[in-house]
Amino acid sequence: MKKAALYLAVAVLAGACASKEVQQEPAVADRSSAVPPTTGSTGASSTTRPTTMDTMRGNPLTDPNSPLSKRSVYFDFDSNAVKDEYRGLVQAHSRYMTDKRDSRIRIEGNCDERGSREYNLALGQRRAEAVKKVMTVLGVSDGRIETTSYGEEKPVAMGHDESSWAQNRRADIKYSGE
Repeated sequence: MKKAALYLAVAVLAGACASKEVQQEPAVADRSSAVPPTTGSTGASSTTRPTTMDTMRGNPLTDPNSPLSKRSVYFDFDSNAVKDEYRGLVQAHSRYMTDKRDSRIRIEGNCDERGSREYNLALGQRRAEAVKKVMTVLGVSDGRIETTSYGEEKPVAMGHDESSWAQNRRADIKYSGE
């Protein structure tokens, strides 16, 4: 029953995201096309390191102004439901993967320190699979997405409070070659 509800929720949210996709796609394209004139007008920085700037211009994954530079989807305590606030991020990565047919990713599920090791490994896997499911609904072939769980083994915040735990409840999107 929970799976059916999850699939229904993902399908409904994907449908809602589809209407935003048409509006957001030109903005992303506009931003990437606006980058070359801006970097070209900076003078010294574009002439001293053109290779680096060309790389940044051509790769939205490394452009800090691109939504693709954000790679973490955060979750509520003891939950693997992708929050609405991260749907746009997952949608942007899905769109990128649809455009770049040779791209592959690994989604790494993580948890905070609460719970047993086994429980956290399973929850981290469910979180990675939840992000993968949204991406496959948005058109990315599941064969291009690998999922893994680190449970509580790779925290980004070392504290023992809600603020730290919230930073550790996440799924990280890693492109192959990174």
